[in-house]
Amino acid sequence: MPAVHPFRAVQYKKGTGDVSSLVAPPYDVLDSSSKQTLLHKDAGNVVGIDLPHVPAKELGPPEAYQGAADSFASMLDSGVLFKREKPAMFAYRQGFEFEGKQYQRCGMACTLDTVEFGPREGGGVLAHEQTFGGPKEDRMALMKASKCQFSPIFGLHPDEDGSATSIVRTVIDSRPADMTADLGDGISHEIWTIDDAATLDAYKSALAGEDVFVADGHHRYTTAINYLDSLGDVPHDHPARQTMFVLVSMADEGLAIGPTHRVLGGMEDYTIEKFIEAGQGLLNVEPIVNDPQKFDQQIATLAQREHTNAFGIYDFATGLCYGAWPAIADPLEERFPQQSKPWRSLDVAIIQHMIVEEICQPELNKGNPINWAFPHSIDEVLAIGRGDETGSAIKGGGKPQIAIIVRPTPLDAVRDISRANERMPQKSTFFYPKLATGLWLNPLD
Repeated sequence: MPAVHPFRAVQYKKGTGDVSSLVAPPYDVLDSSSKQTLLHKDAGNVVGIDLPHVPAKELGPPEAYQGAADSFASMLDSGVLFKREKPAMFAYRQGFEFEGKQYQRCGMACTLDTVEFGPREGGGVLAHEQTFGGPKEDRMALMKASKCQFSPIFGLHPDEDGSATSIVRTVIDSRPADMTADLGDGISHEIWTIDDAATLDAYKSALAGEDVFVADGHHRYTTAINYLDSLGDVPHDHPARQTMFVLVSMADEGLAIGPTHRVLGGMEDYTIEKFIEAGQGLLNVEPIVNDPQKFDQQIATLAQREHTNAFGIYDFATGLCYGAWPAIADPLEERFPQQSKPWRSLDVAIIQHMIVEEICQPELNKGNPINWAFPHSIDEVLAIGRGDETGSAIKGGGKPQIAIIVRPTPLDAVRDISRANERMPQKSTFFYPKLATGLWLNPLD
């Protein structure tokens, strides 16, 4: 992979003690209400500078970003934030419950050389999802104004022998955490500062030659690349030549991946009967036990029986549940012969390019685009149907009509598709939980 470095992080409370009231979830999962709730707890909360404009999916006014930059400078001047003198890496443990099991995911916060996406000799930074313009414009405006990277990118690396995660966990087991945070959401955050040369060198050696797969933060890493390009010819040791990551080993026992379901709405001619009829020859559909909470079990049974991709279908109007699977082998081969077989075999690719683009859009919506939502749980799917505010409202508006229930994208698929330099459709993966923002900031000036 690109060279891994310790860095002079900017931190609250000089990197020690409880910072629960000062850190925040990532900017892209927050709205105006949640931002104000965090600022009410502490006016110095990082959300005030990391989320200057809502929604962050589009570019805001210039004064919003300048205001965030001014606040950041003021927090440094007043001592609310402190920049380390000695470069360090930081072991990071998150404790959480996921699908009824307890996990402890461990990683390392550090910086990587800022290089273009794609395979490289000695390891590259590999993307697996598509990115979109609005979020990148927002992040670029904030980075240019503040000259700082406020939130880390979540990266995975193969670590097939487990040596990197062993180093991280050895540090964690050796002493109490230096810094902690709890946002009240059931996820604990613990930080260990590492600045001794022996441990840093051992970790760098463990990662030599490895690829880094961006699990979360594609827009932020693209912004880091574009920001460096915007500076022109800068010295080799300029801080913008490095980007802050939290690296987690694929061998780490705490790695959890969840699904991202699809809720479709706003179709002019949709009924479940018309959907089934329009899909004949492309998609087989059959009734299953009418309990949305049993989708996982029934999808797994269907996939084993048919030896192919399998989905759950939930019709909001009737509350009926169905199982579905492609009617032909490799249904995307004719349209996408240039794509690899692992890419064409993705549930999310088949949903987007066959179910949405070949069935729903032309047959049920007069060729117009379909509106989407991307919930992560069955409970959230049902909440969308009730009209509850879940944070996953249908983009573009419209009443929810059909949900397509999927299983998590396998980690092997992320690895294979990234190494083939291909991109999955948006919202293909959901690595739980998100990283916290505000545990470290990475100054770029």
